[in-house]
Amino acid sequence: MDLTDKTVVVTGAAGLVGSHLAERLREDNDVVAVDDLSKGSRAAVPDGVEFVEADLLDEDDVADAITEETDIVFHFAAYTDTNFDDDRKLFEENQEMTYNVLERMEEVGVSKIAFTSSSTVYGEAPMPTPEDYAPLEPISIYGASKLADEGLLSVYGHSYDFQVWLFRFANIVGPRQRGNVIPDFIEKLLEDPETLEILGDGRQQKSYMHVEETVEAIEYVVEHADDDVNTFNLGTKTTTSVNRIAAIVADVLDVDPEYEYTGGSRGWTGDVPKMRLSIEKLDALGWSPSQSSDEAVRKATEQLAAELRAEYED
Repeated sequence: MDLTDKTVVVTGAAGLVGSHLAERLREDNDVVAVDDLSKGSRAAVPDGVEFVEADLLDEDDVADAITEETDIVFHFAAYTDTNFDDDRKLFEENQEMTYNVLERMEEVGVSKIAFTSSSTVYGEAPMPTPEDYAPLEPISIYGASKLADEGLLSVYGHSYDFQVWLFRFANIVGPRQRGNVIPDFIEKLLEDPETLEILGDGRQQKSYMHVEETVEAIEYVVEHADDDVNTFNLGTKTTTSVNRIAAIVADVLDVDPEYEYTGGSRGWTGDVPKMRLSIEKLDALGWSPSQSSDEAVRKATEQLAAELRAEYED
């Protein structure tokens, strides 16, 4: 699908990936940014796009956001906290939002949708994990919710004449991000540069991808993959550890803290300690990331440190 001169709806457009995608696509398209601002910030929504404050659990709000003029929906809105404290709410409301979006699209004749899934759908799988790995056995409610959404989208792709792009993310990092390991470490060290609490044992080893490369890859895949249902891993070919992230953050902030560990191999219930996705399918399509996990983490740390220092000083 050519993403030029289209009317594009981005749900979750005040969040990390949604705001950066809206910013990337606004130059060549009419972008409608949709968010309920329950977690994202209105300031993150880029200039030059139409903003619709909408709760996707409300069918009337969904109707306001997705109209007959829409050409494609990038559905990124979701509870994205893998350690969310209300499992049932996370699972049920993620599904309800996705179903509401799909039903509204069908109602107004919009048939193209891209969706942000997650590496958590694989559970604890052999690495590097390819898209056709099975069985998919997530170990977190978040992973289960993403897998359920994928199943629903698959039905629409195979049985209702939709075209679907599913993106299984590694850990995505970048500016405007909050509530994840890098901003968490930065905030802790701005408060106390002498000590840093690390969840688990610090040896968790995962792939990290910068959000700028993430949205570039998303655009490329949508423009070049044309099956009814297109499933792609997005990540880097390398991994880095939580301990290494702590060292990078400390280096950027120019501090030398003592580490204090909460213990165990997992940072929380449902945490997958080791994850690296195969990106051979993405590579074969013609796109590869230019940054390693360490490089993505360092770039994101430098950007987030500037943001958070400014907030801290205020």
